[in-house]
Amino acid sequence: MNPEILNILDSFNSVRLEEMDKARLMDRIDTKYLLPANRVPDLLNLMKGRYRVLEVGKQRVSSYSTVYYDTAGFTFFNQHVTGRTGRFKVRFRTYNSTGNTFLEIKKKTKKGRTVKWRIENSPAGHFFDETAKEFIKTRAAFDPGSLGQVLENNFKRITFTGFDTPERITLDLDLTFRTPEGVIAELPMIAILELKSQGFAARSPFSVLIRQFSVYPTSFSKYCTGCAILYDLPLKGILKPKILLLNRIENEYNGSLSA
Repeated sequence: MNPEILNILDSFNSVRLEEMDKARLMDRIDTKYLLPANRVPDLLNLMKGRYRVLEVGKQRVSSYSTVYYDTAGFTFFNQHVTGRTGRFKVRFRTYNSTGNTFLEIKKKTKKGRTVKWRIENSPAGHFFDETAKEFIKTRAAFDPGSLGQVLENNFKRITFTGFDTPERITLDLDLTFRTPEGVIAELPMIAILELKSQGFAARSPFSVLIRQFSVYPTSFSKYCTGCAILYDLPLKGILKPKILLLNRIENEYNGSLSA
């Protein structure tokens, strides 16, 4: 992690996990932004005094590990890239700062909201235990036996909450992807910011701050991006504009270093 980012984070007021859980925003509107990672210090300086940073065990940067599941035909991937409403994601996410692992199901509704359900649970090898199977059948109406591990994603996350606004902002850095066969892709130059709010992003103070960087909302899925990079899938071409955007951000990052 960039030492400059850590130094700036030290100047933020903190919020505890118990306080954050009072506004979990499990039913929300998600708005994402992509930024070159070396622009993050400038953004954080603008956020100081407006947002608090989550601190867990005296740590303000948390490590996350996620394992995504899909069918052999990549049903969830195909639903996502074709923009189908009512689409799902099924994943195990480990919050390394606390050691907790949850089975999480996310659904995108017809109204564009994201609904998330989760239970504390861990993979039983490459399979689901009975509790996990019942949870998947109940929430996603999907046969758990048809799902298998397709992608692992690791990243560092910093989480912010507004002083007076019911919103969260997550900042993800140091992304890596790995297939079950061990093929790896890394995106160290990309920062992913996500505004999680009850209302539309335009009403958020954060949307005003981020526009100063000529950055605007964009759809972005870690799962779909990782799959498009690491797998030869029939529908991956739909994500070509997103891959080009990533390349453009990486070029901006490298260009600023050589300037």
